[in-house]
Amino acid sequence: MTPKLRVARPTNNLAALRHFYVEGLGLSELYSFTGHGGFDGLMVGHPQAPYHLEFTAQAGHAVPPAPTPENLLVFYLPEAAAWQAAVARLQAAGYAPVPAHNPYWDQQGLTFEDPDGYRVVLQRAAWSY
Repeated sequence: MTPKLRVARPTNNLAALRHFYVEGLGLSELYSFTGHGGFDGLMVGHPQAPYHLEFTAQAGHAVPPAPTPENLLVFYLPEAAAWQAAVARLQAAGYAPVPAHNPYWDQQGLTFEDPDGYRVVLQRAAWSY
């Protein structure tokens, strides 16, 4: 059995992250919750994928900024049409590409910054490792 991966992180901007990851990046909202032990949360991903992202906000708690330009989520989209559609969807949602800190990511991809400052790379290449 292949394990499932959940990447979880706190945020002060749950609604803004929903807009970026669901409307912009095109991930599905898999689950959301409110008032669960003082936390609200959102899980996004692709229903059949072995991973999902979870964002949580705690009432009365401010999350300090944490990202650097090298905190990346990289999505490999080898098909040109799928890559172009993903880029267009993010741009239509109001997000512009930013220069990658590591120039490697600009060779075959574009980098976008989410509302918390974390970066998402749309890489037009197959993952071959």
